[in-house]
Amino acid sequence: MQSGFMQRAIELAQQASAAGEVPVGAVLVMDEQIIGEGHNQPIATHDPSAHAEIMALRDAGRRVGAYRLPGTTLYVTLEPCPMCLGAMIHARVSHLVFGASDPKTGACGGAFSLHTEPSHNHQLQVTSGLEADACGELLRDFFRARRSG
Repeated sequence: MQSGFMQRAIELAQQASAAGEVPVGAVLVMDEQIIGEGHNQPIATHDPSAHAEIMALRDAGRRVGAYRLPGTTLYVTLEPCPMCLGAMIHARVSHLVFGASDPKTGACGGAFSLHTEPSHNHQLQVTSGLEADACGELLRDFFRARRSG
């Protein structure tokens, strides 16, 4: 598990914030190389599925020419929602590493624990809390500014 990959996800989250999107960033790694990147862009793209994780999976799929991405690790600044976790399961992502927990919609222990559902045809390893303070601060700053402005 590399903090450098989470640092890149944080940079992508900052790009999302600068664009007025909720600051979430994600990178997909295979063999210690980033093969996909993304940040939240549902507002800009008019696409409710344009979450950082989905954008990183789409980017990686285009780059490697496949929709199945076994042997990969997804680093994301915020605990994924059920939609994003479902996409990771379908893509066969091997490992998920996230920063800040999401007690309202997080699917990996925050609000739900969908990653442990035995009926899934693929199980992924989940690691939480990498750079959690930095990831959480991005979100707190973003929403604090929205409430005051």
